[in-house]
Amino acid sequence: MPTYDYRCDANGQVVEVSHRMSETLSTWGELCAQAKIPCGDTSADEPVYRLANGGNLVSSNSLGSGIAPAPACGTGGCCPNGMCGI
Repeated sequence: MPTYDYRCDANGQVVEVSHRMSETLSTWGELCAQAKIPCGDTSADEPVYRLANGGNLVSSNSLGSGIAPAPACGTGGCCPNGMCGI
């Protein structure tokens, strides 16, 4: 099932949830119920919106080569182009 990031402007939180592509969540209460988290001090009626990251299904097969990309180097870098092992 794809994952989606939703943002609530009332509390500034971004929450990642999984749901069908045909579903859309529109309130903080719906989002919290889907994520199985408490609403806290934020009203369940506060609007939320899905961020423009699409629905993500990530597996090694979706990376093309089947191999995860090399991690980025830390501050100061260990190689000239910022990617370890290259």
